[in-house]
Amino acid sequence: MEKEDLVLEKEILLEKRQKINEELSDKMKNFQIIDKKLKYLMKEAKGSYNQEKETTEKIYSVLKKDINKYEEAIKTPYFGRVDFREAKGQKESIYIGKQSISSSQDGEEIVVDWRTPVADLYYSGTGGEAYYKSPNGIVEGNLSLKRKFLFKEDSLKDVFDEGINEIILKSGLEEADLVDEFLKINLEESRGKKLKEVVATIQKEQNEIIRWPKNLPIIVQGSAGSGKTTVALHRLAYLIYRYSETIKGKDILVLAPNKLFLDYISEILPNLGVNEVNQTTFEELALKHLKGRIKIKGKDEKLKYIIEQNDIEECRFIINSSKVKGTLIFKDIIDRYISLLESASIDIKDIIIEDYILFNKREIMRLYLKDLKSYPINKRKDEIKRYLNLKIKEKIELLCIQVDLDWAPKIKEIKSSFEDSDERRKKLIDVYSKRDTIKENIKNNSKRVMNDYFKNWRGITSKDIYYNLFENEEFFEIATLGKIPKDLYDFMKKELKENNKNGLIDEDDLAPLLYINMILEGVEEKQKYSHIVVDEAQDYNPFQIYLINKLTKGNSLTLVGDIAQGIYYYKGIRDWQDIVDKVFDSKATFIQLTQSYRSTVEIIDFADKALKTQNLNLKNAKPVLRHGEVPKIIKCESEKEGALKINEIIKEINEKGKNSIAIITKTLEEGKELEKLLKKEAKIKISLIKGNEKENNDDIAIIPSYLTKGLEFDATIIYNPSELNYKDNILDQRLLYVSLTRALHYEYIIEINNLTKMI
Repeated sequence: MEKEDLVLEKEILLEKRQKINEELSDKMKNFQIIDKKLKYLMKEAKGSYNQEKETTEKIYSVLKKDINKYEEAIKTPYFGRVDFREAKGQKESIYIGKQSISSSQDGEEIVVDWRTPVADLYYSGTGGEAYYKSPNGIVEGNLSLKRKFLFKEDSLKDVFDEGINEIILKSGLEEADLVDEFLKINLEESRGKKLKEVVATIQKEQNEIIRWPKNLPIIVQGSAGSGKTTVALHRLAYLIYRYSETIKGKDILVLAPNKLFLDYISEILPNLGVNEVNQTTFEELALKHLKGRIKIKGKDEKLKYIIEQNDIEECRFIINSSKVKGTLIFKDIIDRYISLLESASIDIKDIIIEDYILFNKREIMRLYLKDLKSYPINKRKDEIKRYLNLKIKEKIELLCIQVDLDWAPKIKEIKSSFEDSDERRKKLIDVYSKRDTIKENIKNNSKRVMNDYFKNWRGITSKDIYYNLFENEEFFEIATLGKIPKDLYDFMKKELKENNKNGLIDEDDLAPLLYINMILEGVEEKQKYSHIVVDEAQDYNPFQIYLINKLTKGNSLTLVGDIAQGIYYYKGIRDWQDIVDKVFDSKATFIQLTQSYRSTVEIIDFADKALKTQNLNLKNAKPVLRHGEVPKIIKCESEKEGALKINEIIKEINEKGKNSIAIITKTLEEGKELEKLLKKEAKIKISLIKGNEKENNDDIAIIPSYLTKGLEFDATIIYNPSELNYKDNILDQRLLYVSLTRALHYEYIIEINNLTKMI
């Protein structure tokens, strides 16, 4: 027999669905009328502009979106309910869903949007005295019920009341945490190939980040599986809702580590009703500003080289070069170098026509170095040109007068030296002709000469300046204050030349190039974003974070990452406090998420040893109490046996109703070998992820360890994590930790050689 609360809620659900259907029916009728009218207006307009047609098109678009929204809402109208009585008010039962639905008959809110202020009670409120923050101030009252609804295939299956249903205690931890059954059921579901929205299961600490004001940067250090990415994307949906009058989807940017990750998160924002959000990588963002068709030597290519390279000296140079170029000290080096160029004034000359000075370099230098110093370099040159253009007519007139004065003695000499004769007339005509030709040239070509001057002067690019920094050893020594060793300078210079010769730009050179471009061109307000989310932020260097912040309006930035997963350790962020202090001048909020919602207790405990070897002084990940199988270590005598065992494991996982499986190898080369072996020994459709894919549609994939970051799977198979593969160094510690924290439900270790001591 169903419990009373569930029976009652099923009746309420029927009533609410009926009301939504009534609203949908009215909208459909209106839509048909508007559709008919629009077709008529389009026929009448015959392609020309018509204001009534444009207005009708807008109404048509809004109605179409509403219809889609209501059709979706009928299936699962809401996921939560709170009963709240405002001080001196009546108790209200408020139903919370992905979107708000109101009755056009009486204005009643059938369902309220999860982003509304009152919905905060569902996420953060506790029974008894409670409050929420509205635009008009704090609303106080009494919260008597928090209820969660479990829908399966559009049917209401169960209800869960906070503090009433069975509470699950974590075991084996120093601090016992309380987790409700509703969350546990949701976490145990199979995960598809894409990240999903989690509006029904957002936890209190996650909710605080989502609703954080947009004015100041927020940095979130989150353990593996703490929902960093999900929280950051739900934050975007919240900001667009909260600041709807000033922020649209197109004003927001999401920066992700690679295209595959963008595909992984591609459905979450549309599922939250958010469209047009810009999603890209730092590489593509930089290239957009640099406006060049450039081939990038990516960070994964470099990491792969470092992992597989045996030349220790070469690796040391590569790592130190990356490290230097990613610091804010390198930004200071560029600033000093550009100051050197400006003070040298090496390219400022007189503007000359017909051996006459149209504008002298002293005036141009005064404008460039003093009067217009506040402008970006190339904008400054444009302003100088604009200013001189205003004076050019007067200058031409003065030069023509000067020509007359300069030629007057010659004319006078001819007149006084010869009596009136054909020869005298011929000489005068010749002199007048030369003088007038000069004057005509000044009148007709002064603008062209000036345009050519500025074209050549402005023609210097960020690439020219950057490459010249390394070419001019004397200037490099001054700009770096002699703090970069000669052997490292030689390597950096050689590396830059070789890449240029091969038509490549190293990803490490993008931040310096983008910064120089900003100095040259400035950043227009229309190029800035209302908010930027940076995912996997630990893998960005401080210089990149500084530049990304320059592209936001009012430092509105969300950074999410995990230092323990910083596989680009040699160039990435070592300590979040450095970013808080040096990039944001101590005006940023730092929050740490330690609860892990991804993996079972057994999987997190298994990965804990790899985390502890890093000695990062981070709080340990605390798993939600969700038990499962202990990760299985399976010893195989050969690679062939390993492949056959993988085949068996995949079938076993599929039989348990789980589909998304990652076979994680240390390197891409190892992945290629395993792919050949599996194709030969097993008859399963498996794709190999190489890092340049825009999407992956296969349930089962072989993935190199460094490409798994940020992703999650129902099950993972870690292939041959041997002592040889994972040595006791920072890079291997982090690659192993990342690999061990991708699984939601099942984890297997295929041991062929001796296991690393970190397992």
